[in-house]
Amino acid sequence: MEPSTLRNAAPPERRGLFFGYVTVTSLLGGLIVVTQVPAVPHASTVAPVAFWLMALPALLVDARPFSTPGRRDASVVFPSICFTFAILLRWGLGPAIMVQTAAVIIVGLRMHYALWRAAFNAAQYALSFGAAYAVLTLVDPTPLGPGSSGPALGHVAVILAAAATWFVVNHLLVYTAVWLRFGGSWWGAIRSAFGHEVLTTGSLLLLGPILTVAALESAALIPFIFVPLYAVERMARLSTEQERTALLDPLTGLANRKALLTEVSDQITVHAERASDGQATPRLALLLLDLDRFKHVNDALGHGVGDQLLVEIGDRLRRAAPPGGFVARLGGDEFAILAPGLPDAAAGQGLAMGVIETLSEPVLLDGLPVDVGGSIGVAVYPEHGADFAALMRHADVAMYDAKHRGDAVAVYVPESDHNSPERLGLLADLRRALETPGCDEIALYYQPQIELHTGEVVGVEALLRWRHPVRGMVNPEDLIRVAEHTAVMRLITRRVIDDVVAQVAKWATDGILVRAALNVSVRDLHTGEIVEQLAARLGESGLPPDRLQLEITEGALMADPRRVLATIARVSALGVAISLDDFGTGYSSLQHLRRLPLTEVKVDRSFVLGMAADTDDAAIVRSTIELAGALGLRVVAEGVEDERTWRMLVAAGCDTAQGWFFARPMPGDEFVAWLARYRVPRLDRPAA
Repeated sequence: MEPSTLRNAAPPERRGLFFGYVTVTSLLGGLIVVTQVPAVPHASTVAPVAFWLMALPALLVDARPFSTPGRRDASVVFPSICFTFAILLRWGLGPAIMVQTAAVIIVGLRMHYALWRAAFNAAQYALSFGAAYAVLTLVDPTPLGPGSSGPALGHVAVILAAAATWFVVNHLLVYTAVWLRFGGSWWGAIRSAFGHEVLTTGSLLLLGPILTVAALESAALIPFIFVPLYAVERMARLSTEQERTALLDPLTGLANRKALLTEVSDQITVHAERASDGQATPRLALLLLDLDRFKHVNDALGHGVGDQLLVEIGDRLRRAAPPGGFVARLGGDEFAILAPGLPDAAAGQGLAMGVIETLSEPVLLDGLPVDVGGSIGVAVYPEHGADFAALMRHADVAMYDAKHRGDAVAVYVPESDHNSPERLGLLADLRRALETPGCDEIALYYQPQIELHTGEVVGVEALLRWRHPVRGMVNPEDLIRVAEHTAVMRLITRRVIDDVVAQVAKWATDGILVRAALNVSVRDLHTGEIVEQLAARLGESGLPPDRLQLEITEGALMADPRRVLATIARVSALGVAISLDDFGTGYSSLQHLRRLPLTEVKVDRSFVLGMAADTDDAAIVRSTIELAGALGLRVVAEGVEDERTWRMLVAAGCDTAQGWFFARPMPGDEFVAWLARYRVPRLDRPAA
């Protein structure tokens, strides 16, 4: 048995330990060889025909060794074991070691092994045969030797024990060397390829006694051993092919997900071992690629053409992968590239951009040039994960982040991960706060909206606030980002509608007549449950529907225009007004103004904040006010922070404004006190 993972060189960081082990093993094996040389001439004179009919094939059959898959590489099993183990049982330790050593020398010359490697191979076999011979001496050193009529029952048990000892010693010697060469787990190295070698090496060892018994009857029966030997060889090759097939994608010939998992795990083991030795290790990047518009190709041209496209993409990815890279198809139109040896995450991003460039050339399918694009997510070990599962999940998050942003490539950042442990914990706390009766962590704050021509308070915008018991006040953007893709968003919407309707109804009872605007998520507009909830709460409170207003964004509308428009139409039919929030930052704004049952538009704060200092922002705000006025829509400017901006909005004809210039968001009871102190701003006063 000879693993091909024992190269003619070792990495510098492990060279001392590895070659120290090789040297000690070679010296011990050489000592056994030297002590057995005198026994060879005498043994070979006993039944010389049978001896040479076994010795000569042992020197020749290793031209076709058996390959069996291991974790990193294939281990190699040499069929000469069958003959040399038979020689051990018939003629003793010396002849078996000498023939096996000669076979090793021939193989070493043919395969250009380094001298130290050939010496180690010869030593491993010498030590294995020595251990097996020690077991045999417990009963009979040559149980099938000259004069034997066949093995007795006791001999059979000892022969099996000797074969098992030979296998264990040889396996431990070789895979300890593999472990010292690559690092990682010693037990993992010992277990690698164990099952395959039990079948192959074990079968060869058990053929040895059969061959010896046949030789006791007649030396002419020895050549018949090639029939079962061929069967063992075919079994080993079929097992290897089956294992390799299980690791390949049948369509593209690339590695599959199982093979990628093994490769990533092995690479991480090597990196971790080097890091534990205090060495600076390069980064390992996992690139996850999802093709764009692949479904359209299948639908338009058929699955056969789609398969041709996948094969071509696989070939391009092979060419785009860096030296030492590993390319896999994970299923469907999803591929992965594992790139070792990168200096940092930026190098992984650069590699991904190169892959995108490779895919930019059209693919000719059935005479049609088909443009193929894709989105790639990049995760880097160890920054973005310590195992295969974490790297895959984070690369997947980055890929969908790239799709969401319309970019070709994205490197994983925790802020984009809606399922990070921190976010999951925050989400659990938010659900608890919403579902616990009497919990006062969640509250609605209200920011006044001022009619600019009169200075009167005509409305408020309801804003959700969460005071976490440990984190303190949670940023509103973080709160929504955590919840918007989960079922917790439904709980938030219910809380907001219930609290806002109750608050506005209470103000109305106190003689404060204002309308309240509240924000809704894409999820709310998709399900349509919000319509029934609004109708129920308005009916219970007796509040006129025109005292409420829903604010939607153009992004929410673009997510699924058909379903969103249907929900908005039902809300409008209740008498609840609709406002288009963040106007000017989305797409197809004019089309939305024409199609939606809108009451007002809100100019995005990014334009309002800059209009006093940036003429372009001021021009955008004025144009928006003029456009909305021409369509009969009310205009609300948010983000009014100073007096100059207020005066510019008044001059431009804006209807309503809100911002810190007038008041910050505040709890409902504080709004009443603020309203009592409020004084209408005066335009005739000189600007500060």
